[in-house]
Amino acid sequence: MTNNAELQPWTSITTCLSCMAIMLLAASGFAQSPNSPPGDSPTASVRNAWSEFHRADMSRFNRYEKVLNIKNVGRLALKWSYSTGGGVDSSPAVVDGVVYVGSFDNNLYALNAYTGTELWSFNGGDRLVSSPAVANGAVFVEFYNIGVYALDAHSGGKLWNDFYGYTVFSSPAVVNGEVFLGEDFGIIAYATAGTRLWQYATNNLVLSSPAVANGVVYFGAYDGNLYALDASTGGKLWIYPTGGPINSSPAIMNGAVYFGSNDGKVYALNASTGAELWSYPTGQDVFSSPAVANSVVYVGARDGKVYALDANTGAKLWSYATGGSVYSSPAVANGVVYFGSDDNNVYALDANTGLKLWSYATGKSVFSSPTIVNGIIYIGSEDGKVYAFSLKHSVN
Repeated sequence: MTNNAELQPWTSITTCLSCMAIMLLAASGFAQSPNSPPGDSPTASVRNAWSEFHRADMSRFNRYEKVLNIKNVGRLALKWSYSTGGGVDSSPAVVDGVVYVGSFDNNLYALNAYTGTELWSFNGGDRLVSSPAVANGAVFVEFYNIGVYALDAHSGGKLWNDFYGYTVFSSPAVVNGEVFLGEDFGIIAYATAGTRLWQYATNNLVLSSPAVANGVVYFGAYDGNLYALDASTGGKLWIYPTGGPINSSPAIMNGAVYFGSNDGKVYALNASTGAELWSYPTGQDVFSSPAVANSVVYVGARDGKVYALDANTGAKLWSYATGGSVYSSPAVANGVVYFGSDDNNVYALDANTGLKLWSYATGKSVFSSPTIVNGIIYIGSEDGKVYAFSLKHSVN
């Protein structure tokens, strides 16, 4: 998945990798369960959900959001906050009136999307950086140093699990009845019932979260390569090498794959062939995962800026500087770009101009990436809270 601040010195390689992965995930969909879990609202739209980190269209763009816009987003106010027992770097999934989000206190939480009331929680035995994916009444999530769990979306009961015992930061993608997961040194595909379908080994850690489109799985690895695999077999289709580790998760739109690298560049590749279409150099590493909307790529960088780039040419349209590194991955809805920063703030910018429309100061860095559903912004913070923002006096 991602935030904005200079990294602190780390005492071990494991801790350093943990930090980088957090920045990626923070460095989540149209899929809905047939039956609504507790907390469902009659105003919720089936299409206006956010079932996984990328959304189901793999671009972090909610084209169905119509409540918030550039004229009213400045009136956003805190709707509710929920305190967990650890930092919240996981990015929320919101389906059928329920928010699913993980915490460093080892729990996955299901919260009422309109009140913040806890519906259930599940302790997976280790911290949760991964962002959950929700499909067909199940929640799929990976716990650090544990593996994957599939939980009942209504009750939180365990449906199945698979233990890797490895370092896990990647967030699941669920497409066509299959679950795609990054793990320590590769990627695994499961049937939603838990059968392991195939596994592909890379040369290094996979912190990037897979994106799936047109029968192809795209993901980055710490060996500096962007991989494209056949989603049915796991067979390699092509590999594109960059100049640094890839924490960023790819976005897919109009036949192109967009992603960032720790070599400081944002890339656009032909999704079919892996040929480079363009690259753009930012000031520093790009942990943030791009959002793509209306032919514009929005992405954060460790230099503290969010960039808007022409999706066809890579030309910079504008940039906005925050007070810390931007590891949070932007989300776009109805002309507004939302993201978090290591300066503790959540931001909303005009997608066309980069003008700041609104911001809110949390208690610590914001590595989590925002979710926008039915006029409400959901995001986590290192201060241990999950936040929901909506227009003042709005009724949902």
